[in-house]
Amino acid sequence: MNTFAILILVTITLTTLIETIVDILNLQAISPELPDEFKDVYDASAYRKSQEYTRVTTRFGFVTSAADLTALLVFWFTGGFAWLNWIVKGWDWGLIPTGLAYIGILLTVKSLIDLPFNLYSTFVIEERFGFNKTTLKTFVLDLLKGILLAVLIGLPLLASVLWFFSATGTMAWVYCWLALTAFMLVMQYIAPTWIMPLFNKFTPLGEGELKSSIMSYAVSVQFPLSGVFMMDGSKRSTKSNAFLAGFGKNKRIALYDTLVENHTIPELTAVLAHEIGHYKRKHILKSTLLSIGESGILFFLLSLFIANDQLAQAFYINTASLYTGLIFFGMLYAPVSFILSLFMHVITRRHEYEADRFAATTYIHGTALIDALKKLSVTNLSNVTPHPAYVLLHFSHPTVLQRVKAIRETLSC
Repeated sequence: MNTFAILILVTITLTTLIETIVDILNLQAISPELPDEFKDVYDASAYRKSQEYTRVTTRFGFVTSAADLTALLVFWFTGGFAWLNWIVKGWDWGLIPTGLAYIGILLTVKSLIDLPFNLYSTFVIEERFGFNKTTLKTFVLDLLKGILLAVLIGLPLLASVLWFFSATGTMAWVYCWLALTAFMLVMQYIAPTWIMPLFNKFTPLGEGELKSSIMSYAVSVQFPLSGVFMMDGSKRSTKSNAFLAGFGKNKRIALYDTLVENHTIPELTAVLAHEIGHYKRKHILKSTLLSIGESGILFFLLSLFIANDQLAQAFYINTASLYTGLIFFGMLYAPVSFILSLFMHVITRRHEYEADRFAATTYIHGTALIDALKKLSVTNLSNVTPHPAYVLLHFSHPTVLQRVKAIRETLSC
């Protein structure tokens, strides 16, 4: 084993160990005592169910993580990466087709390994806790649509990266960065109108008290809103959510039909006020710029290692290829990605506080957001007492208790 192999093995093992310890701490932090803030929305039975849901999903996470790690290590140390490289090179297709085949086969194998776990999660765990509404037909169609998108969008993007690194020399990482940046910005426009409707039906919200309340609020904060849509989230799950997607005239607000069913008009308007707050505080733009910056770091570092023979030799391949370099660099980059994700979570949690503040101070029924957040916790069986280390590692949002406390402090000022 060379230095790269040791480094990758240590970081993979260490990352898995950290995540496992944090998950165990989170299980230990589950409190049998319901926090006072939730006593008006949670009964004892529902609270016990939420705790059990956290236990079951966490333990299942241990199984899936162990399976993924075992599959990777077995494939690695039995020479699987080198064997597959020998096979695809023998087809003599040229660099880009060979690279697409190599990476495509690896991703297909990974998807096949994950498939039983996804099926069990959807049709056993989610079913047990009353969430699942996905039929086998919908599951299969989602899978096929995902494959289609990967072929139509992912393959050209991957081919472009391989071409830039093979044809443009030392500036390849800059061209890749610019190309990915353009792709990310274009996707902000086409995803809401072309891609999301492939998976869900978006119906314009009909005339009535809810639409009037939302549009009136949007006018009051000078937010040009071309349309509000209801999404058939109940097609897959009883869980609730809302989101704002897209840029400019192409932005749309979507409410899950399950959200509309379970919440009052003031609560729904407050949730939308929070989403509008993200735009008014320029969080979408800031997050996009941060993602662009991170992709620049990634491509620069990739340019240093993509053709490194020692990195290839860590996986029993004597001479590096651009496509093997992409895969192996991804493993080498894992600790950088891990650290950057912690930083990004800090930023997004701060954004959530700011959006909450915006909603609470601009909407006349500011406390309705508190009611909505608490109801969402019950509907989604959220763990309301997560361990701080788990929040640090995994939460892009503050805990509900933290958000409720911050909103109350804002309203009292």
